[in-house]
Amino acid sequence: MSTFGRTLDLLNRAMDVGILRDEVYANNLANKDVPNFKRTEVNFEASLEKALHSEDYKPAFRMARTDPRHVSNWNPMDYRKVEPRRVLDYLSTYDNDGNNVDPEDEFNKILKNQLRYTLYAQAAAFEYGQISMVLRA
Repeated sequence: MSTFGRTLDLLNRAMDVGILRDEVYANNLANKDVPNFKRTEVNFEASLEKALHSEDYKPAFRMARTDPRHVSNWNPMDYRKVEPRRVLDYLSTYDNDGNNVDPEDEFNKILKNQLRYTLYAQAAAFEYGQISMVLRA
C-alpha cells in the first residue's frame, strides 16, 4: 500500500473510532443518574501503535520454521486488523450510589474527541489537496 493510501486509511479508522467514542460518551452521560452504572471507555490507539511498531521491528536473526507447530520469533501485526475495544471502568466511583460517571470529565472528553476528529478531517483534506495540486500541475 502506498504512503498516501496508508495515511488515509489510518485517518479514516481514527475518525471511525472518534464516532464510536462520541456514542460511548453520550451513553455514559445518559446513564449518569443510574445507580451502579459503570462508565465505558474506548481503547484503540495503544493497540494501533503496537501494530505499527511491530511492522518496523525485524529481529537480527530470523528462525526457520520447518513445522507449522513451531513458534516464529517475529510475527508482525497488521494494523488493519486492530479493532477498537469498549472497556468498562470498574475501579473508580464518583457517587455514593456506585455510579462512576463524572459529567464534567465526560464533557471534557467529548470536547477533546471533537477537536481530534476535526484535526483528522483537516489532515485528510490536506492529503487530498496535495493530490489535487499534483494533478493540476
